[in-house]
Amino acid sequence: MIDLLIAGGGPAGLATAIHGALAGLEVVVVEPRPTPIDKACGEGLMPGAVRRLRELGVTVSGQPFHGIRYVDGAGGRHADGLFRSGPGLGARRTVLQAALAGRAAQLGVRVVRRRVEEVRQDARCVEAAGLTARYLVAADGLHSPIRRGLGLAAPPLPGRPARYGLRRHYTVEPWSDLVEVHWSARCEAYVTPLGPDRIGVAVLTADRAAFDVQLARFPLLAARLPPAPGAAVRGAGPLRQGARVRVAGRVLFVGDAAGYVDALTGEGLTLAVTAAGELVRCVRAGRPEAYERAWRELSRSYRTITASLLWARHRPRLARRIVPVAAGLPRVFTGAVNVLAGT
Repeated sequence: MIDLLIAGGGPAGLATAIHGALAGLEVVVVEPRPTPIDKACGEGLMPGAVRRLRELGVTVSGQPFHGIRYVDGAGGRHADGLFRSGPGLGARRTVLQAALAGRAAQLGVRVVRRRVEEVRQDARCVEAAGLTARYLVAADGLHSPIRRGLGLAAPPLPGRPARYGLRRHYTVEPWSDLVEVHWSARCEAYVTPLGPDRIGVAVLTADRAAFDVQLARFPLLAARLPPAPGAAVRGAGPLRQGARVRVAGRVLFVGDAAGYVDALTGEGLTLAVTAAGELVRCVRAGRPEAYERAWRELSRSYRTITASLLWARHRPRLARRIVPVAAGLPRVFTGAVNVLAGT
C-alpha cells in the first residue's frame, strides 16, 4: 500500500514527497498540471528555506540576496535587516518547482496526472483519485479543495479586508542585493532579484485594481523600472485562509493548504519545507496526530509577526510609522528579519 498519497505537485507537496522518499516511505504525488507550475509568488527563498532545500539534495539556481530592506514608498527613507547566517535566494517559481520535481523523480517518487475530487477514509486507509494509501497529504494550495470538501475551512475574520497578490517580472539588472519592501498608504511592493538581468515585483494590496494602477503608488520604485510590454501579471488571493485543523483522521495538511495569514513577511516557503519534514517524522513514528502541535510550534513566529504587521497595516496612523520605527530600531528590525529568515 502507498504510505503517502500527496495531492498537489507544488513546492509543499514535492518537499513532502522528498522527505517521505528519503525516510523510506512509498510516496505518490497526484497533480493534474504539467511541470513546471507557475503561480503568483514573491519568489524569495529565505536562508532557512535555502538550507533545508540543500539538506534535501535540491539544487536551485537563482540570485542570492543578503537581507530585507523596508522602504518608504514616497520619501525613500529605509531600514536594512541583514541575514546573519548566509544569503537567501531569489528564484523563479518555475525553476524552484522544476528542481523539486527533478529531485523527487531521482528518488523514485511517482507522479499521477489526476485530480483529487473526493476523499474517503476509514480507520485503516484513505482513498482519493482512484488510489488507496495509509495517509493523504493535502498540499493543494491556498484555496485547498480538500480543506473545503472536508468542512475544515475557517471563516474569514470579521472587519479584515481581503488582500491579494500580483506579480510581474522585469528585465533589468538588480540595483540591490536585498529584497526591498516598499510601503505605501494602501499596499506594499516587493522587489526580488532573480538573476543578473531580472527582478520580480510583487504587490500585496486590499484594493482590486490593475498592476500598473498599484505600481503608480510607488513613484520612486516605478521610476527605476523599464517598460514591461506584454509581461504577464499573475495574481492570487484572497491571501488569508484559515484552517480549523492540520490533521483530520488520515488526512494531513501542509503548505498554504494548512492555513495562511499573509505573504507580508515572506516566510511561507520556509514554513512549508520545514513542516513537510515534521509531517513525515510524525507519520513514520505512527503519531500523525502530533503533527498538529508541531505545525503550531513551527508557525508561531510567522503567525505572530505577520498578524502584528497586518494589524498595524490596517491602521493608517500606525502604517505610516512602520518604516520610521524599523529605521529607528535597527537591532529590533534585524532581529525580527532573522527570526523570519529561519536563522
